[in-house]
Amino acid sequence: MKKYHLFSISVLSGLLLALGWPVRGFPGLLFIGIVPLLFVEDYISQNKHRFIKFSLLFYSLPAFLIWNGLTTWWIYNSTGMGAILAIFLNSLFMAVVFNLFHFSKKQLKNNTAGYACLVFYWMAFEYLHLNWNLNWPWLNLGNGFSSWYKWVEWYEYTGTFGGTLWILVVNILGFQIIRHQASGIRSRKSGISEEFTPNSSGLQHPTSGIRHLVSVIRHPVSGIWHLVSGIWHLAAGFWLLLILIPIMISHIIYKNYKEEKHPVNVIVVQPNLDPYNEQYTVSPTVVIGRIIKMAGPELDNNTNFLAAPESAIQEEMWENNIRTFSSIHLLRDVIRRYQNLNILIGGSTFRRFEKNEILPGSARKFTDTNAYYNAYNSAILINASDSLQLYHKSKLTPGVESLPTFGRFKFLERFAIDLGGIVGTLGTDKIQKVYSTVKTVKVSPIICYESIFGEFFAEFVKNGAEVMFIITNDGWWGNTAGYRQHFSFAALRAIETRRCIARSANTGISAFIDQRGDASQKTKYWEPAVIKGTINANSKLTFYVKHGDYLARIAVFCGAGLFLLTLFLWFKNRKQLNNQMS
Repeated sequence: MKKYHLFSISVLSGLLLALGWPVRGFPGLLFIGIVPLLFVEDYISQNKHRFIKFSLLFYSLPAFLIWNGLTTWWIYNSTGMGAILAIFLNSLFMAVVFNLFHFSKKQLKNNTAGYACLVFYWMAFEYLHLNWNLNWPWLNLGNGFSSWYKWVEWYEYTGTFGGTLWILVVNILGFQIIRHQASGIRSRKSGISEEFTPNSSGLQHPTSGIRHLVSVIRHPVSGIWHLVSGIWHLAAGFWLLLILIPIMISHIIYKNYKEEKHPVNVIVVQPNLDPYNEQYTVSPTVVIGRIIKMAGPELDNNTNFLAAPESAIQEEMWENNIRTFSSIHLLRDVIRRYQNLNILIGGSTFRRFEKNEILPGSARKFTDTNAYYNAYNSAILINASDSLQLYHKSKLTPGVESLPTFGRFKFLERFAIDLGGIVGTLGTDKIQKVYSTVKTVKVSPIICYESIFGEFFAEFVKNGAEVMFIITNDGWWGNTAGYRQHFSFAALRAIETRRCIARSANTGISAFIDQRGDASQKTKYWEPAVIKGTINANSKLTFYVKHGDYLARIAVFCGAGLFLLTLFLWFKNRKQLNNQMS
């Protein structure tokens, strides 16, 4: 095989993964998407004398570049440099993980242990991608079923890492089956008797086992081929069942799941402000006035919640005296007319630090004094109680809201991507807050990018949230797959936690999502809209909510053990080689 063939095979893997990705892809392709890359790795392993170190890194990188590029190119609409960095770095990380698997497989000299490394390393990488400053879990494999969520209703037990594990195991098994069948064909072409050529149905007769044994004795090569062919058919059947059984279980769960009736009446507003030319330039009171005017005809005394999107309030509100701002006064006027109403809305807020407070890395210095302050992307709950309840976005968007700005890296703040509003590293909350409401259930807000993080989302539910609100601004990416992918991930969060979700987008898709992941009253992109509906609260905790990403933590532990064993064997082999040379 020529080396350019390996690049072609790598490209095939990238195309399969991209064609299997939400929202218009078919996720069945994800079960074979990694198989071509496994053939590339196997060929390099079998012909290592022809390749230099880290060859697999370069041969696998095209697959990941194509997958990342074709599925997340829309980032370019908001930031060209950000898109290039996100696509290249994420692809490089994936290629490095694949190369680590190749390295471990070579040192362990055991295929089973080697492919176990792929599973554990990949899941550990995805877990890292959920929990570090350069987080970008958009392409975590388990997210690939978000448009076909009825296949994975069992995420309430495993979270998305169950989907990642499923995809990896099916790909590895599929590769092994094809590889062994191909080996059998090569053996057959090298001189197997036609008398023992297996028919298409494999082992069909009760006495076939005896005949196979006789054939092994009389014609060893052809007999073994016959046996292997029968085993291949059984393995192929098992591979297919490994795909179909989880899907069937999921459909059974879906059909049998019934929501208990605990109604909550919600109005969601999609104001449709242009994030580039309108949202941060129009007067804050005009924006709030538009939201109130849109919601007004739907409001009544039975309305429990009015939800408006992320960053809807662009008045520079200081939390030290937040009640004094005009946007808050306008919303409180609505509360005075509807005493049972709770308004949940996004806004930009700031807080000045007192002299004796410990400053976080996100603290900013006033230009004219020695004082410091923090900026936040906040969700605000306003109701008839005296106090306002604030939650500060905690999973920040890399490059926009989060940069390595500590110590010597503070200068990187100047390279923050400016999407309007506050620029640079924001302050965060350390706990997932649950709002106390007036005469209704406990709820929690999720702000935009946070809705990708399953365990993080589940922590709000674990803390007592009975209904979830997602407030977002999906207008940055234009009319692309970006906002549709983001919306589709909400179905997975609903399934994992069995919580209804009210989703308010500035523009994009606003909707109500029930506890099975079904969406209703979906709004259209780039159209102002108001939707009114009743969703059910739920106080029960799923297995996933209780235990979080336990599969990922197991993978991290096992992967660390295998990697340490890999390093031990590598050092041992190097020492033996050095002794022989000396």
